[in-house]
Amino acid sequence: MRIIICSFIFFLLIFPINISFSEEFVMLKNNKVNVRFGPSFEYPIKYVYVKKYLPIKVIDKKENFKRIIDHKHNSGWIHTSQLKKSNSVILIKNQYIFSKPTKFSEPVALAEKGKLILIKKCKNNWCKIANVDLKGWILFDNFWGKLPN
Repeated sequence: MRIIICSFIFFLLIFPINISFSEEFVMLKNNKVNVRFGPSFEYPIKYVYVKKYLPIKVIDKKENFKRIIDHKHNSGWIHTSQLKKSNSVILIKNQYIFSKPTKFSEPVALAEKGKLILIKKCKNNWCKIANVDLKGWILFDNFWGKLPN
């Protein structure tokens, strides 16, 4: 048994495993954000986001740049000055918005798949939202992003 444990530890020292227990989501700070091919301003622009508050997942970091991937699987590098802590998600399916945080309250609207939702606060999986055109509570169960703690 001791040989197996020592072998396992030796294997981990030679081939370290990078384990991440939580996904990092951020959102875009501005209406126009350049995404580059590499982690420097010297790399050419790959494409430009034109959607403020869009939630994106961080998959790598290098100095002041973060490599991201969005809900449509586009990826690239963005300078950290263009990102901030996320409080937004994108719906993956249609979901009802309720007047109170219970399914027994009155539904006030239907938020459609692909809708960008800004979150004010959450308790359990119920979140209070306040977009320009939608206000109320939504039970999140199928979305792209991470709910605020």
